[in-house]
Amino acid sequence: MSYLSIVEMVGSQSLQSRVTAAVAKEKYKGDALEFTRTYIWQIVADGNWDAAWDSAVAGTTVNVNPDTGMRNDVITDGMILAVVQPLVQAANEAMEPPPPEPEPPTGLPS
Repeated sequence: MSYLSIVEMVGSQSLQSRVTAAVAKEKYKGDALEFTRTYIWQIVADGNWDAAWDSAVAGTTVNVNPDTGMRNDVITDGMILAVVQPLVQAANEAMEPPPPEPEPPTGLPS
């Protein structure tokens, strides 16, 4: 694991934009950009993406686009979705209001 890679991924605007797109696509009930800003550290750390990122930065991949966060061959959409989907689901469930309390019986027992 490379902490530097995590810092680089968090600082990648293009990777953050891709994460935000995934959050929106998963129908997050709040502000997708705010969600990304809140969870980006957890997302990149939980994703175990550092090895793929390090490999791309070192130039050992075929695609040499210098914007590593934009490269779907480094951090794939599937990798993003695997981390974002359960977070969005949990956040959406937390936003749902609790079910109403049952009404007390109105009649007296016989």
